[in-house]
Amino acid sequence: MEGVGFTKALYAMIYREVIRYRRAYSRMLGSVLNPIIWLIFFGIGWASLFRDNIFRQIFLGLDYITFLAPGIVMMAIFSASFLGGVSMLWDREFGFLKEILVAPSSRSASLIGKSIGIAFTALVQGILILMVTLPLTNNVNLYGILPAIIVSYIVSLGFTSLGMAIASRMNSMEGFHLIVSVVMMPIIFLSGAFYPINGLPDWMTILIYGNPLTYGVDLVRYLLTGVYAVDPMLSLIGTILFTTVFTALSAYLFEKTTI
Repeated sequence: MEGVGFTKALYAMIYREVIRYRRAYSRMLGSVLNPIIWLIFFGIGWASLFRDNIFRQIFLGLDYITFLAPGIVMMAIFSASFLGGVSMLWDREFGFLKEILVAPSSRSASLIGKSIGIAFTALVQGILILMVTLPLTNNVNLYGILPAIIVSYIVSLGFTSLGMAIASRMNSMEGFHLIVSVVMMPIIFLSGAFYPINGLPDWMTILIYGNPLTYGVDLVRYLLTGVYAVDPMLSLIGTILFTTVFTALSAYLFEKTTI
């Protein structure tokens, strides 16, 4: 019976998050438009300056838009995943979290199902951004798209779990957003999404290689374009390890959650 309860709770939470996302049209529109604005005003603007062959060497042999596209996709996925933790605070605010905690089902299943659902909606956003950016890029490996989507989902689940782990220890949305505002931008800019990570100052290199998003961005860029700054196998191992650890940690913390 416990196995049935676990499965039902898991599927119920996945279904709930997907339905919530499908009905939030403004959220869907905003989550897609923001990365596209970055791509147009940041990417195309800088690409017009980085036309010479010397700049191609800096960007691992790619033109800037092709280099940037995987980073924009991963930025969209990361932002949607990490901010997914706020849904737990909304559930706490409106009483749904209490129903989860007192329900005769596994708390871990509810948390993991919620994380899987949010990660899936973040992946959908990333796929939409990828479809928009592909026509602007050159020499993208179309056979690498499916593996890149799989890796993107693993990254999405990891950062969703991280957001959930933080949210499970907090009682206010203001506190969560404060942490998000402090943490998100360094993670994005130190991931190699916008510029190569090679040749940077030593102190920055330490932060870059300690940033889990770095491995996701570099691995997706490798799958789509064939270039990389970190060994792809190391990136894959790091990404899977990060997601596994924080999925387990978020489930453990949620087991200890109280109203």
